[in-house]
Parts: sequence; C-alpha cells; structure tokens
Amino acid sequence: MELTFLGIIFFIFVAVTVAKGVRIVPQGEEWVVERLGKYHSTMLPGLHLLIPYIDRVGYKVPTKDLILDIPQQEVITKDNAVLVVNAIAFVKVTDTQNAVYGVTSFELAIVNIIQTTLRSIVGEMELDQALSSREQIKVRLKESISDDVADWGLTLKSVEIQDIKPSPSMQDSMERQAAAERERKATVTKAEGDKQAAILEAEARLEAAKRDAQAQIVLAQGAAEAIKRVTESIPDREFPAYYLLGEKYIQAMRELASSANSKTVVLPADIMQTVQSLLGKR
Repeated sequence: MELTFLGIIFFIFVAVTVAKGVRIVPQGEEWVVERLGKYHSTMLPGLHLLIPYIDRVGYKVPTKDLILDIPQQEVITKDNAVLVVNAIAFVKVTDTQNAVYGVTSFELAIVNIIQTTLRSIVGEMELDQALSSREQIKVRLKESISDDVADWGLTLKSVEIQDIKPSPSMQDSMERQAAAERERKATVTKAEGDKQAAILEAEARLEAAKRDAQAQIVLAQGAAEAIKRVTESIPDREFPAYYLLGEKYIQAMRELASSANSKTVVLPADIMQTVQSLLGKR
C-alpha cells in the first residue's frame, strides 16, 4: 500500500517535471524565460527544453501586429474649441526583452503616449485647421512617438485618426453661430436690395424730370418758331399774338365741349374782343 502511494507521488513528480521542462511555443508568439528570477532567454516558435524548477516562462508575447484602440478624448485647440478625437494604432513587438522589461505594460504605454501626443498636436492647431488636417495629424503623430516606442522594443506601423469632431456643446454653439451668420447675411442682402431699388427709383425720377424739361424746351421752341413764322407772314405785329392766343382759346373751348362733365358751353359773341380783353386791349 505504501509502495503504491509512493509510486503515485513519483509519477506525479515526473509528469510535472516533464511538463515544466518541455515547452512548445506556438507560431506568432515568443516566450521569455527567466532563470532564478533573471532574464535568461527568449524562446521562438517550436519545441524547447527548460530546466524544471529553475527556469520558468515569465512572459508570453504575441509577435503579430497588435491593434490598439485609442479611447475617445476631448482636446482643446489653439482657439479654445473643444474637439473629440479617437484613433487606432497598429503596433508590432520587435524586441521581446525590451517590450517586457522596458515598460510596465507596453500596450498601456502606447495608448497613453498616443493620447498625450495627440492632445499636443491638435492643441497647436486652430479649429478649422484641425478638422481639415487629419492626414497631417496622423503623420506628425507617428513621427513624434516612433522613437519613444522603439526604446520599448516596439514598432509603430501605423496610426489612424478614426474620428475628429467638435464636442456636443461645441457643435451646438457652431450651429447657433452658423444660423446667426446666415441671418446676418440675409439682412445685409435685403438692405442691399432696398438700397439698390431706391437708387434705381431716384435715377428713374431724375431721368423722367430731364425728359420732361427737354420736352418743355422743345414745345417752347416750337411755339416760338410758330410765332416767328406768323409774325413774318402778317405785317401787323399785334395780330400774331391774337391769332395764337385765339387758337389756344378755341382749342380749350373744344376740349371743354368734348368733356363728359360739360353739358352746356357758352361761347362769347366776339372772340377777338375777348382775346383782346385778355391781353389788356380795348
């Protein structure tokens, strides 16, 4: 009975020893081996033998590209606008020993350094520039942190700005500002229209007055020419005035007679005497 129990203990010891001494590293990973608490070696994919109870696998590091989601954060621009920015980074472990011993958590370190650098870059830009310079921000971000992550045994393969937009409060403020600007432009446009209409109306009145004055001048010239011709054709110099005035008098009587409001027209018996009396002649 005692031998059987010891046999079981021995079998378990052998099984545990073999399990601790024989390791198979899968493709896409590298394992860091520590011997008595110190770094000893890095196991690449494949079969490996360790010294049981002395060596131990301290870290299992993926060598495939890591996709790190950079959480959304609020960033203040140079002109005090608040933007919401998030990104995604593609990182590869190129030096396993530095990755596990160079920083407490290289994934957390990458996220924090990208967030910090992103705030610094966007903080140097004004709102419009930041919203339209996504590619520029990406390039500067990669250039700024590549050297830092290289010290940790990492390579930043790419970083993409997923979203950059005004914060909800900032977006509401921008919408109200845009509405006020549209209203201001509409008011200015209406005032310009009223001004232009008033100018055109004044120009129209001025042009009409000029035409009326020209017409009166032409009529006066015509009347003068008529008097001149009548005077030249009649020796008596008073008679042309009587003639013209009498002609106008008769024309006025004709218009008065043709008026719809006039039912009866009384003509003087002696028109010439009437005309003479108008001129002060007896």
